[in-house]
Amino acid sequence: MEIPLQQTKNWQNLQTKLGEKTFYEKTNDYTYLCIEKQTKFGNYLYLPYGPYAPTKNSAKKAYKALESLADSKNITFIRIEPQAPETAEFWLNLPNCQKSRNLSPEETWILDLRLRMDEIYKNMKQNTRNLCKNYAKKGLSVKISDDKSRDIKILAKFHKEIAKQHKIGDFSENYLRAEAEQDFAILYVAYFEKKPIAASLFFDHGETRYYMQSASDKNFHKLPATYAILNEAIKDAKAKNLKNFDFWGIAPENAPKSHPWSGFTSFKKSFGGREVKYLGTYDLVFRPVQ
Repeated sequence: MEIPLQQTKNWQNLQTKLGEKTFYEKTNDYTYLCIEKQTKFGNYLYLPYGPYAPTKNSAKKAYKALESLADSKNITFIRIEPQAPETAEFWLNLPNCQKSRNLSPEETWILDLRLRMDEIYKNMKQNTRNLCKNYAKKGLSVKISDDKSRDIKILAKFHKEIAKQHKIGDFSENYLRAEAEQDFAILYVAYFEKKPIAASLFFDHGETRYYMQSASDKNFHKLPATYAILNEAIKDAKAKNLKNFDFWGIAPENAPKSHPWSGFTSFKKSFGGREVKYLGTYDLVFRPVQ
């Protein structure tokens, strides 16, 4: 199991760019990246998909280090999201560990890039396979941005429009720009007759490509622009010899159709792949609120 991107120095650089206060430590046994959050009840530290402690012994050492950090910084609690199932028993059985509302997705959908491309297509749903293979016939083309600072405006514009239409939160252009500026970020843009109509941001880390932010022009919703982008992103990831394509978050298994993630979960699953489930989000309480 590799160190999650959200627990690396690269992710710390992104958080710093976004104005966050962070604490990072890497040893031979564990790695953690903590982001300090403020509340009226006291400050806490959030470890997205962390800490990375792949064995029970390393988890014990990580806990002692986090306990010491909490004490030195007057931290009320630490919010963790450990991924390694080997250490689940240790974290969940701590007397000060309690379940919290999930922040990062607890379930995700992963496509195996070690399969041949014809096998990947075969595992897709028929409509998705057809759209991926034939999008060029509809006048669509896809390019990797050679100027992310310029093209991130495309993603930000469509993202804001979609958020307004569906009355959901959106990412600001400054936030998306900070993400796009990272070395691990790749921005794809889909064009219809030279007009940009969709954009998607991907992160590459270790053996995995992550599908992160994506939005398209609602005026061209009948064109398979997002399918076109994903088709090229998957092929390019294979060409880089990456092993996994992570669609980054799906609705829980057996979730009702009313679940806010239901629509894009069906979309992501149509590309074939498998579900991967993590432990979820937990709090290590060091100073109970009186």
